[in-house]
Amino acid sequence: MKFEAIVKETVLSDPQKDGTERRIPSEIRVDPLTGRTARICHFMKLHWEKPDFEALVAGTEAWCPFCADKVLKVTPCFPQDLIPEGRLQKDDMVIFPNMAPYDSLGAVATFGARHYIPLTAFEPAHMASAFGFALDFFRRVEATGHPESVYHLVNWNYMPPAGSTLIHPHLQVFSSSSAPNLMRQELAASKRYLDSQRSNFWDDLVAAEKKSGERYLGKIGRTHWMTAFAPMGVAGDVLAVVEDVRSTLELNDLDLLDVASGLAKVMAAYDRMGIYSFNMNFFTGAKTDDHSRFHLLFSPRTFFSQKLGTPDIGALRNLFNETLCMAYPEEINVLLKQGF
Repeated sequence: MKFEAIVKETVLSDPQKDGTERRIPSEIRVDPLTGRTARICHFMKLHWEKPDFEALVAGTEAWCPFCADKVLKVTPCFPQDLIPEGRLQKDDMVIFPNMAPYDSLGAVATFGARHYIPLTAFEPAHMASAFGFALDFFRRVEATGHPESVYHLVNWNYMPPAGSTLIHPHLQVFSSSSAPNLMRQELAASKRYLDSQRSNFWDDLVAAEKKSGERYLGKIGRTHWMTAFAPMGVAGDVLAVVEDVRSTLELNDLDLLDVASGLAKVMAAYDRMGIYSFNMNFFTGAKTDDHSRFHLLFSPRTFFSQKLGTPDIGALRNLFNETLCMAYPEEINVLLKQGF
């Protein structure tokens, strides 16, 4: 397992310090699986001011289509040959087709009737139930023999900085025969790794991270948590790898609760930094992909400048697809490990 970092240094004279020479370090890190590069640079204190949530949320219930008084009136229904009852319901949670789908089998899963749930108010049991509900949908799709039932994906965009257009918490849920870019690259690279090394990349990664301890956070059940070596988020990423699980549908109820418990710890840690928004994705193989291990990636979302509302994605990321992180993942690990 190779963790490659190319160390760089910028030298300049600082007019605010009488022209004193200043040396600014940076790194280019190479993802050990795909070779994707990430820049550790633009260093700043990992602390942000939270907004006035009462003002942010005020009035949004009035037009929210996911609230209890509207969700069964305005959301669409699945075709009868897929979901005969039109929508899936579990307690106060609902799954219905996505009217802005990412794929032919795209759905939305609400977290229930509550319109706004603060970051630290998500209980592990509630998250596990929502994930389990998504798996119920995937199993229904699988049972029909649908050709798109290959990769079963969950995306979570929490709050507007992460791309959510609604305050009401919900998951993007879809089954697809077309793996998204990064997942496709990971699956191809992990297959090459298995063929050349005769071992599973993800198993070897967990072993290496656990041995070094620099980025390893801990283990909950059979789920290993760590900060990513080459993160995509400006405040780092957290990676969770589930032992012996190749695909989403192999997760059991205890796995889901363990995943949710780890997420709650991570969410609490980022909340202490003043971050209140994130993306979370499931990464999965197909059910016969022995080179795969189910994993999820949690990436906090924030601003380069809160005062101006400058988003945390600029031209470097948007056009070059080159990510940057404003602190060393090993330092972020120290901040997160307090909760583990």
